[in-house]
Amino acid sequence: MSGAALVAIAASIGNLLQGWDNATIAGAVLYIKKEFQLENNPTVEGLIVAMSLIGATIITTFSGPVSDWVGRRPMLILSSLLYFLSGLIMLWSPNVYVLLLARLVDGFGIGLAVTLVPLYISETAPSEIRGRLNTLPQFSGSGGMFLSYCMVFGMSLLPSPDWRIMLGVLSVPSLFFFVLTVFYLPESPRWLVSKGRMAEAKKVLQRLRGREDVSGEMALLVEGLEVGGDTSIEEYIIGPANDPADDHVVDGDNDQITLYGPEEGQSWIARPSKGPSMLGSVLSLASRHGSMVNQSVPLMDPLVTLFGSVHENMPQVGGSMRSTLFPNFGSMLSVADQHPKTEHWDEENVHRDDEEYASDAGGDYEDNVHSPLLSRQTTNTDGKDHGHHGSTLGMRRRSLLEEGGEAVSSTGIGGGWQLAWKWSERQGEDGKKEGGFKRIYLHQEGVADSRRGSVVSLPGGGDATQGGSGFIHAAALVSHSALYSKDLMEERMAAGPAMIHPLEAAPKGSIWKDLFEPGVRRALFVGVGIQMLQQFAGINGVLYYTPQILEQAGVAVLLSNLGLSSASASILISSLTTLLMLPSIGVAMRLMDISGRRFLLLGTIPILIASLIVLVVSNVINLSTVPHAVLSTVSVIVYFCCFVMGFGPIPNILCAEIFPTRARGVCIAICALTFWICDIIVTYSLPVMLNAIGLAGVFGIYAVVCCIAFVFVYLKVPETKGMPLEVITEFFAVGAKQAQTTIA
Repeated sequence: MSGAALVAIAASIGNLLQGWDNATIAGAVLYIKKEFQLENNPTVEGLIVAMSLIGATIITTFSGPVSDWVGRRPMLILSSLLYFLSGLIMLWSPNVYVLLLARLVDGFGIGLAVTLVPLYISETAPSEIRGRLNTLPQFSGSGGMFLSYCMVFGMSLLPSPDWRIMLGVLSVPSLFFFVLTVFYLPESPRWLVSKGRMAEAKKVLQRLRGREDVSGEMALLVEGLEVGGDTSIEEYIIGPANDPADDHVVDGDNDQITLYGPEEGQSWIARPSKGPSMLGSVLSLASRHGSMVNQSVPLMDPLVTLFGSVHENMPQVGGSMRSTLFPNFGSMLSVADQHPKTEHWDEENVHRDDEEYASDAGGDYEDNVHSPLLSRQTTNTDGKDHGHHGSTLGMRRRSLLEEGGEAVSSTGIGGGWQLAWKWSERQGEDGKKEGGFKRIYLHQEGVADSRRGSVVSLPGGGDATQGGSGFIHAAALVSHSALYSKDLMEERMAAGPAMIHPLEAAPKGSIWKDLFEPGVRRALFVGVGIQMLQQFAGINGVLYYTPQILEQAGVAVLLSNLGLSSASASILISSLTTLLMLPSIGVAMRLMDISGRRFLLLGTIPILIASLIVLVVSNVINLSTVPHAVLSTVSVIVYFCCFVMGFGPIPNILCAEIFPTRARGVCIAICALTFWICDIIVTYSLPVMLNAIGLAGVFGIYAVVCCIAFVFVYLKVPETKGMPLEVITEFFAVGAKQAQTTIA
């Protein structure tokens, strides 16, 4: 995964530049107001600082739709150019008006980076380490702030500090960012697939994953083009083909599904289980075998419980990329592929000719599940079929072997999920065959060799087979496949399903229409809500008043005794505070894909509340100097460290994960626009609130907002760690529709 990690590090430099700029202007404004005599003109002084916020808000309005149109990479290139240009203008700045223009251009670059870097990393990172890589922007931003504070502090010790050089230095790292975006960063493979550029997407994925066989993930990206499909939750019992049926499966061969293994003659049977699916039970607030998960909590979104029930049985993150579903069944769901790989499935060679596709894989079963990637049948010029029996749909992939001979299944799409398809046919009233190809996301529900395993009540793992007689439970998200055209299937029903080009798989029409899909609306509610609460949780107020708080605590006096000016002391205090954030972000990076986003939020928000309450108490009660200094300093440090572990990076991570590919750019722009508007509101309401209710009152309001945020996260924010983006959006879609049905 080093390819994806290096790409994420390079992309996060855009956030390093944002942190660099925020810290630089905080120090430079001390000298700017002296040169332009702004001591008596606080409005202009405030505009110099806030103009970047205004620019970021303006550009964010367009960034999402434009990135969906031209791609993620061109927008990151534009961001680096805007950073570079703004640095040059600030280096020149003959008057305050040119400086304001430069700050506006700088805000454009910041807005693009803050909006698109998390989106870009989410679309390129493997699901197993997506959270860790998407914490890099927070780390880079804080690292940029620390480096900038060090630079400004060093320049503040000079006899005549030059604020133009402080601000103009931004051009140097932005030039490095420009070189990386142009010559190193690839385009997002998900965006490439959405535009039908399959060959490019495959090459990018091979580079990011460090392996040749990326067929399973390629098929996953195509399936993710659908928005708001008609998804159902089903449950299967899967075992060897010779395993006799038992009283927990539906009778009748027509309900059985054949799954093919990598070796000739190796196959399994998937039988629908009687009764509702485990995941369906969670959605309907019912329980199977008396197992309930958080359903006693009023107002809790069923989606939260649904995601939680899946994570009860998630595989451990890290280690190899082997398939974790049905571990002892080898490369389950794969199609025997004994002939050499002679062609690729991409836009250069996908043709809609009259080639025969068999919907029957042998045996007596109507429905058959195969694994990606779909391609045309290998034929000679004479038109004769040379495919292996049982794989005549041409859905070919290879099984890769790791150390110890363990099979690695390329159908694994992350988080223990597998991608497969089934073809279903039935006889219509007019005697004609009716059917369709359906896509299945499979996830192991219970312990192998247990007919009563539950994703809710039983741990995962265990041996799948003893002497070939084992079987397991699997939950499935079943929906119509994006890879097949209904019109073409009707034309060629006698020959079986007809695969279409992925560019045509994406729904047509306005992207804005997708925002009204139930799943997208629910995801927008979560994304916008958590962005608002993040800003109103008080980070800007605490950041702004940290020097004042620490000065009251006596830290500034101590530094002035060392011969530092008040400006230098203030800058040094800010740099030390920023330095303390970096280890905390490192801890968050480690835990993001292990403990999860939701766990970190629920674990850190109470500490934020406690820190703010201590700040309120220390400002209300008359304490002696030493206790006041200790309480204030410790509270500020704890607040910062816990904020950057949870509420700092996680809102952007979640917003980059919960929207479907087709609407992701627009939805993230809406969330980012909410972020910037709330940032402006908090920044400009702070002086008014201070005059009205004082510092203790302001921190008290922030504590109340943090309490609201805790309740919101507990009831409405699901856990998304380790899950493929397409599966996350599928859960939002099925959960939202189920909620609508329940209300109706």
